[in-house]
Amino acid sequence: MKIKKLKKLRFLFTLILKIGENTMESQEEVEISEEDVIELMGIFTKVPSILLKGMIKRNFNVVDSFSSHIEDYKSNLSDYEMLKIEKVIEMPVPALQKILYNSYISTNNKTLKILADSNSEHFIEKNLKELEKVLFEDK
Repeated sequence: MKIKKLKKLRFLFTLILKIGENTMESQEEVEISEEDVIELMGIFTKVPSILLKGMIKRNFNVVDSFSSHIEDYKSNLSDYEMLKIEKVIEMPVPALQKILYNSYISTNNKTLKILADSNSEHFIEKNLKELEKVLFEDK
């Protein structure tokens, strides 16, 4: 069971880092593009759509389930990576979902479509808020 949780935690961090990956000098200069999301295809497709739908339907707090692991992993993140994560967290969820939808149109990946659906907004918002608490509560 711990291996599954660690894989999910790794997925979560990889997702956030890949979405926020861009060359930047400050947080204001970071923009999230469709290409960033398309790069995530390998990551998104690792989560079975049936599992994702269940998590969304229950508005499951993924971050809360892994908060101690996230705290431990936080020390491995550079300031640059933390800045990227913060930028993604601060993006409006509908803007992230628009990127996910545009990527779905380009790739026809069902998981992207599920995340882009308006029914996923609260799920994404809840988990981003929880991640913000875990990573940036001492700011």
